[in-house]
Amino acid sequence: MVRVLFVCLGNICRSPMAEAIFRKIVDDENLSDKIHVDSAGTGSWHVGAPPHEGTRHILDEKNISYEGQIARQVHVGDWDTFDYIIAMDDQNMKDLNKIQQEDKHVVVRKLMDFVEHPKEINVPDPYFTGDFNYTYELVSNGCQHLLQHIKEQHHLN
Repeated sequence: MVRVLFVCLGNICRSPMAEAIFRKIVDDENLSDKIHVDSAGTGSWHVGAPPHEGTRHILDEKNISYEGQIARQVHVGDWDTFDYIIAMDDQNMKDLNKIQQEDKHVVVRKLMDFVEHPKEINVPDPYFTGDFNYTYELVSNGCQHLLQHIKEQHHLN
């Protein structure tokens, strides 16, 4: 089982959006028995909260389920659980490095690192920008490329 954790600041906007999108495309490719998906935040402000209403709205529009998603904070034990820890931006990467130094057994990268010519190197936080559509566009693209990478690396069909 390949385990993927998406990480953003509060785990209410970008990372739960990525979790929901990635879970859907994994399900669509009949890989849900091979890939486990979760999300977390580097901060603790929203622990226990559902995804932000902007995230819920766009996922509802796209008919993508976020059922059961509750914000949690990333912790050092996640490096023992996950194969991929995927951050949304440079600050998330810095925060992750404060929690746990590099581990050769875990791929810790930004989502846009998997896109060959990304529009952005960081996924802007719609909590501050208000642009959930643009975030959805970037996250969807990144998730497609990440899944392709995982399928190639782990020989999944």
